[in-house]
Amino acid sequence: MDPETALELVKHGVTLLLLDVPQYTLVGIDTQMFSVGPAFKGIKMIPPGPHFVYYSSSSRDGKEFSPIIGFFIDVGPSEVIVRKWDQQEERLIKLSEEEEERYRQAVKNLEFDRHLGPYNLNHYVDWKRLSNFISKSVIERLEPIGGEINVVHESGMVGNTPKTPMEKALEKQLKASKFATSADKSQSQRKGCYYTSVPSVIKCKGMQGQELTSLNLDKTQLLETLLEKDYGGSEDLLLGELQFAFVAFLMGQSLEAFLQWKSLVSLFLGCTEAPFHTRSQLFKKFIKVIYYQLKYGLQKDRPDETGPALLDDSWFSADSFLHRLCKDFFSLVQDASVVDGDLLSWTRKFKELLESSLGWEFQQNSAVDGIYFEENDEYAPVVEMMDDEPPAS
Repeated sequence: MDPETALELVKHGVTLLLLDVPQYTLVGIDTQMFSVGPAFKGIKMIPPGPHFVYYSSSSRDGKEFSPIIGFFIDVGPSEVIVRKWDQQEERLIKLSEEEEERYRQAVKNLEFDRHLGPYNLNHYVDWKRLSNFISKSVIERLEPIGGEINVVHESGMVGNTPKTPMEKALEKQLKASKFATSADKSQSQRKGCYYTSVPSVIKCKGMQGQELTSLNLDKTQLLETLLEKDYGGSEDLLLGELQFAFVAFLMGQSLEAFLQWKSLVSLFLGCTEAPFHTRSQLFKKFIKVIYYQLKYGLQKDRPDETGPALLDDSWFSADSFLHRLCKDFFSLVQDASVVDGDLLSWTRKFKELLESSLGWEFQQNSAVDGIYFEENDEYAPVVEMMDDEPPAS
């Protein structure tokens, strides 16, 4: 890059000024991660828009790391975000407005320029595909009090015992963490994200028998209800939450975020009417979103060693929720008499990705495959009322 272009990017790009961060600390933004050296004071030339910043403090020898802390930002051109390391709490904190303004001016005068690492624009296309529905309103709606997403604060939030190998591994990691102290667990202030509640199985008053069965086999009505009630009819807000949860899970290693991502994916892939009649465009966008999420997360070889942990085969075993739902959904699309052309082509791409990355096969064993419940199955019905008022006793 020539000096003139670089200077333009420095001036109009966003700067993340991180003061006093100890050496060996891992600092990430979006799909990029840096190991802090003695001269590091932040990242420059960041494109305006939404970003996810995350970090993990290190032991003095750089061999052990604490659980990741992350937060979303939404920034305009030439903006400067300032955070300072708190040695006692081992985390980045905000400064007073007066102090922050002083540092902003210093950044604009290029006083910190040689201590700032450049945002690698070659990776920006990956980030855009993972975040194109994440907006300022999505972040403000979902982020925790204080903005920090930290798995340590989630120990009391995850209700049922995890079922998949991935959930078990994440829970084990959380319990084993020396940072999950009793002090953290006893804090009364809510620390989790404000995700939308998605019922796994629904029951409506006055409805029973075949009507209730079909409502649970086809999540279309539930999707419509949630869109209207929780998202004000905005499809993009729903997709934004799906992306927010995936980023918080993959980059921020949040178990709560994974469970929300799983709930939303299960909702989408559990619809049989919406993809072909009422919400074809939404489903086309959804398949593109999950395609790029898994394409990025399942990459086997990266051009560099930086970036968050990859997903591996054990995270999505062949008996996982995703395999079952995809099997039914692909069969549904294949057998449909009328399908939107873009939805069909993206669904095929998504199927090919899962087959090539995970070695999955999607042959239907029978016409009712995936619809029955086994004893102790993670799909065994958990009834939740959709009505606001309590059921009659």
